[in-house]
Amino acid sequence: MTTFNFTPLSFYFFINISSMGRPIKQTKMTTNYPGASLRSGTIAVTGYRASGGALVSSTTAYIVSQRGSKLFNIHLEDSSEAVYELKAVAPASLANTSNQFCVQIILDDSTVAYVDKFHNRTIHYVTEAGNSGTCTYTLGAEGTDEQRNATDSNIGSIDVI
Repeated sequence: MTTFNFTPLSFYFFINISSMGRPIKQTKMTTNYPGASLRSGTIAVTGYRASGGALVSSTTAYIVSQRGSKLFNIHLEDSSEAVYELKAVAPASLANTSNQFCVQIILDDSTVAYVDKFHNRTIHYVTEAGNSGTCTYTLGAEGTDEQRNATDSNIGSIDVI
């Protein structure tokens, strides 16, 4: 039998080797794959602010791919793409010191919250009142998603493009 002795440094690297975790499924970010129509069903970006730029409350920006636990490549309103950091704040609270964006989620009790971290089936969120939690999420168009979640508990709805 083989044993491995952890030193404090090796234990640190063992724990932090996969700090990002598994990336979220590509099908939840962009539908640019065979058999899908481009941009339908992609996670909508509520607002973004470039470093040193003005706030853009977006209607057509969406997530293209994941670059880190909170870094995402997003498609902007001007049809360009850039890496932005996900922040769990209202669009007006996005700082202009770095590229930042937010994604709004409507919880099952109609509370507005913002995504802090994406997982494949769940998200971690922060409400406007500062409360945080975890819930499963669905993707749906604005106006059709809230009714579906009214009877389900602990499910949030994220708008799509």
